[in-house]
Amino acid sequence: MRKYIIFRADWSEEEGAENRLLAHTGAMTDILAEHFDSTGKPSPKPGYRLREYHHIEKFLNPRFPGASTHSRVGDWEVTRVEEYSTATPGAEFESIVICYCQYSPVSTPLEPLPEIQVPQELQEVEV
Repeated sequence: MRKYIIFRADWSEEEGAENRLLAHTGAMTDILAEHFDSTGKPSPKPGYRLREYHHIEKFLNPRFPGASTHSRVGDWEVTRVEEYSTATPGAEFESIVICYCQYSPVSTPLEPLPEIQVPQELQEVEV
């Protein structure tokens, strides 16, 4: 079951609003993240927290210089969830899930991300 999951700041949440800008217009948005989920797992529930991804120069892989190196459980917590199922035959998603989030800071450790693995057949051959 394919789901389109939208994490958005709750209507009353002002924390970080000045940093939530649409890249193509610069307009403000309440959208924190979007996930496209085909795992078949249940939708997020209240209490779920988005992960934050960080780039720490000391740990970067020169082959992927812009990649994140660490993550942590983030400060945005889901407070309520609305799920809308589609009855449209052939729709791209079976449901659209809107997770309303509240800024609720937590102190969580940075965790290293696994090293990026590139299959041998995709690696460039140096001549």
